[in-house]
Amino acid sequence: MTKTALIVTHGSPSDAETQEQALADLAQKVAGFLPGWDIRSATLAAPGRFEEVLDAMDGPLVYPYFMAQGYFTGRVLPKRLADYGLSPMRPFGVDPALLDVVEARLVTCLRDKAWQADETALLVAAHGSAVSKRSADAANDFAAALQKRLKFRDIRTGFVEEEPFLEPVAKGLGQAICLPFFALVAGHMIEDVPNALAAAGFDGPVLPSFIDWSETAQVIAQALRIKQEEAA
Repeated sequence: MTKTALIVTHGSPSDAETQEQALADLAQKVAGFLPGWDIRSATLAAPGRFEEVLDAMDGPLVYPYFMAQGYFTGRVLPKRLADYGLSPMRPFGVDPALLDVVEARLVTCLRDKAWQADETALLVAAHGSAVSKRSADAANDFAAALQKRLKFRDIRTGFVEEEPFLEPVAKGLGQAICLPFFALVAGHMIEDVPNALAAAGFDGPVLPSFIDWSETAQVIAQALRIKQEEAA
């Protein structure tokens, strides 16, 4: 029996096809770690795409490529899956494996710059939300967990869509690294985050969105493999 999975994210209503292709590329990378699996993708922002892909699959695992267990993963996605008798898995951003990956990447960044964590600030740039407190909670919890491991001189979280906003939080950090807590390279990462950092005078290294991390496909593949084994 073929193992199947659908990777889903919100996408971008103003640029639906670009994000559809980006997610399809990610699904292909995930499939490379799961020989014999049928891995497909869909964004919620592309009209009809999500249901179109689900209709062509037979009870897939549904993996939310989201950063938080918030409004879309807690309400919108379960509602749209209900008619198929399916439930979404735990979102990407709250997978404990992601914390290990980010810690390793930050350690490498510090080493490449010849910096010490206790002399460096970490700025977590995140989405935030006007409709769900959990979006901010996820970013803050992630930052707190990183701080327990790496002991940065200072660690701050700034948001695009709620207070504390990114620009004022990013000011005056001195030696610092920015970790964008974003799944995709969409509007916020293309415009809002770089604009806020520039206005704040932030000149440290800025890590990419997670879709551009080589480790992301491995994190997703591992989660799917574990879920499939649990269900077997």
